[in-house]
Amino acid sequence: MNIKQLRKFLIDPENAGYETGDSKKWIKEKDGSTTIPFESGDWRMHDNFFGGEPWGGREVVFYKGKPAWIMVMYGSVDSSFNDFETVYKFLQKALRNQPEDLPLRGPKVFREGNFVYKNKTEGDLENFIGKEEIYKDKKRIYRMNYSGGLVDQRKE
Repeated sequence: MNIKQLRKFLIDPENAGYETGDSKKWIKEKDGSTTIPFESGDWRMHDNFFGGEPWGGREVVFYKGKPAWIMVMYGSVDSSFNDFETVYKFLQKALRNQPEDLPLRGPKVFREGNFVYKNKTEGDLENFIGKEEIYKDKKRIYRMNYSGGLVDQRKE
């Protein structure tokens, strides 16, 4: 598996998944979770999450049918802020501006009106940890932690 190809693939499903806001492609699972599938050539992503507040999920990338990469996430909107739709629409906009060099979530900073999205990542695509936050009028109203990297890379 090639890291440059993985990076390119991660940019593609992000433009076709949650970030688009197009829930018509989403699959409601029997366990109450939601899955957003994406495939391109030898690559496939399984983006699965349990919605609500708080929420949690994972993205798994498969290369030629084998799991190759994972990101796990857990986040929520602050209980003092009840306009969830506004927060998540802003989050989708921020995520559509992800950096091509490290396409894990959104950019380091994204601003629109009185909302600010901040993302801090340590590591690289092979092994990372990070957090994203949204502020409204300088008050944090959302946060999410994530981590992940390559999986199943041992040569047998």
